[in-house]
Amino acid sequence: MSIFNRMADIFKSNVNEALDRMEDPEKMVKQMIIEMEEGLVKATSGLAKAMANEKNLQKQQAVAANQARQWEEKATMALKGGNTDLAKQALSKKVVYDGQVQQYQAMVTQASNTTSQLRMQLDTLKGKLDEARMKQSTLVARSQTAKTQKEFSTILGTNVGQGAFAKFDKMEKKIEGMEAEAEAFSELSGEGPADDPFKSMEKDMQVDDEMAKLLEKMNLGGGANA
Repeated sequence: MSIFNRMADIFKSNVNEALDRMEDPEKMVKQMIIEMEEGLVKATSGLAKAMANEKNLQKQQAVAANQARQWEEKATMALKGGNTDLAKQALSKKVVYDGQVQQYQAMVTQASNTTSQLRMQLDTLKGKLDEARMKQSTLVARSQTAKTQKEFSTILGTNVGQGAFAKFDKMEKKIEGMEAEAEAFSELSGEGPADDPFKSMEKDMQVDDEMAKLLEKMNLGGGANA
């Protein structure tokens, strides 16, 4: 046996073992699709939460930016009124809110990246689920075909299957031997096959012809002596 045949046998053996472990391929494929659908629901929920978080951060950033503008306007009014100290207090508040705007901007950027990644993963999962649904009937049919082929090969490969064919061949040869033996006994005992009636008629006609010839010959001879 070549190494390629050996590898093929090992591969078939592994596939058969895998099929044996599958109690019901159709049910297992359906269960896998159900698990994919559950995963899709969870992924969709996670994406929705990420999108909501991003929008919330954007709102908080907008609020902080609005507060910064308001304190800047108050500082402007204080300067116009000649109150420098009050203007500085207002600007210090503006600086605080400006810092919040920058912090929220960093969080919004991170949330946006997370949302984009989750959306891509969700699209990939949807594609795989659609593909699994299309392949569902094909996988079940392939599994059933493989099982049938395995059972058929097992029957032919077992001693029981081989023994049945061997016994049949042996019986056929035995009957042929019995027929040959009976024919030989018939020949030895002088019992040939039944005579053909047409051959018997031909033989009788030949005898009649010979008799007529003999009588004619005798009559001719007798006439000459007379």
